[in-house]
Amino acid sequence: MLSKIKTCSIHGLSVTMIEVEVDISNGLPNVNVVGLPDVAIKESKERVRAAIKNSDLGFPLKRITINLSPADTKKEGSHFDLPIALGILGASNQLPMEELEDTLVLGELSLDGKTNKINGVLPMLLAMHEQGIRKVILPSNNLEEAKIVDGIEIVPIERLSDIISYLKKEKSLPSYIGESNYFSETSIATEDFKDLHGQENLKRGLEIAASGNHNLLMIGPPGSGKTMAAKRVPSILPKLSFIEALEITKIYSIAGLICSEEGLVKVRPFRSPHHTSSLVSLTGGGRIPRPGEVSLSHYGVLFLDELPEFSRALLETLRQPLEERQIHLSRVNGSFTYPADFMLIAAMNPCPCGYYGSNNSCNCTASQVKRYISKISGPLLDRIDLIVETSAVEYKELTESKEAECSEKIRARVEKARDIQIERYKKTKYLFNSQLGGASIKKYCVLTPTAKKLMNLAYDKMNLSARGYSRILKVSRTIADLDSSDLIEEKHLAEALQYRNINELIP
Repeated sequence: MLSKIKTCSIHGLSVTMIEVEVDISNGLPNVNVVGLPDVAIKESKERVRAAIKNSDLGFPLKRITINLSPADTKKEGSHFDLPIALGILGASNQLPMEELEDTLVLGELSLDGKTNKINGVLPMLLAMHEQGIRKVILPSNNLEEAKIVDGIEIVPIERLSDIISYLKKEKSLPSYIGESNYFSETSIATEDFKDLHGQENLKRGLEIAASGNHNLLMIGPPGSGKTMAAKRVPSILPKLSFIEALEITKIYSIAGLICSEEGLVKVRPFRSPHHTSSLVSLTGGGRIPRPGEVSLSHYGVLFLDELPEFSRALLETLRQPLEERQIHLSRVNGSFTYPADFMLIAAMNPCPCGYYGSNNSCNCTASQVKRYISKISGPLLDRIDLIVETSAVEYKELTESKEAECSEKIRARVEKARDIQIERYKKTKYLFNSQLGGASIKKYCVLTPTAKKLMNLAYDKMNLSARGYSRILKVSRTIADLDSSDLIEEKHLAEALQYRNINELIP
């Protein structure tokens, strides 16, 4: 007898409807899985066999052929266990199949018949809901994530025996209807800028970066608060919108980083990979391509501490996602595109010992400092909008009773500047000043006559590239927005130039 069960397969963020066809015929006991299955699916026949037996059901001792249709699409993942098990039980007349005709089935099985949490539920259900699926059976650990999909009926199960009894109408199971509005409230990071004493120049730079979604590099001695400040950047960014939270959750779902109790990612990501991280861990990829750190920091912050310690090849891979806000991965089994719209915050010492230009004596020679700085290429520095110098915090600043400005006040100014940008670009493809390019820079970054004279002087004196010139204009536009000014004035441009002159910070 033949049975058919609907499930799906995911490649990157692309989802394909899959039909699990199970045929049982006379012959020597054997189980064959065809249709380009990966290793996890080929091994599923052993998990399914044990799960069926340990659920007090009979595993048919016949020739079983399992086809994953369409046969020319490669399938990956352990979520095929449950549809295969139900297909075998249906084909052996142990289970009525009428209830499963228009139902999506997902789930991994333990040997004792218990269902395990699977990855990628949110993107799979969103895609299948668009294709007309209105009901899904999945592990109970994925319930909160599934409830984000508006209008879909969810039947969560804990064991294989639960769904058997449900389909035989021996007992009822609770079902839920997804409702996206329930998850509309997102949160703000708890780290606060009031804990950071001194460093007013750094705080100002981070406020500008957050307002226009610019990239920023901090240069200063050890212990000057670079890492502490970077960790607090998410606290001055606006709350996630539901659409943004949904996009982030899809990426985290594929990576297996969703908490069973939360379902939706409600706080802007902050990712801080170590400088020994591999290329694959940063950009994504692997045998089964998974999102890397650049995608996991989507709509959030990617913080690279000790920037020169990262390998040159690894840093150069950031150039494309910094420009295109997404990353393309090409592998033998296909091409994948993941979103990567992040704020890059980086930190470094001015020299190998870390104390060049500070009160402490520096033991580095000029050639050592240049060799250290040369680990960061010019094209990468060109993609960083603001370069901020930090200095050691004075004892007086650490012990003063006056409390530093809190993140809430800074965030209010950031939100005001972003609202101005949203209104300005509402009829364009842009959201932030950092995304402007080409003719749009000339249109929206208008200088006053005195500012034009200053820009003309700075271009030659600072040996700016065309990209560096554009980035100064975009930062100036953000500073003007913080000042609620329609035109970029001389003071706005002067401040932007101050965050660009790397030659004064490094010999």
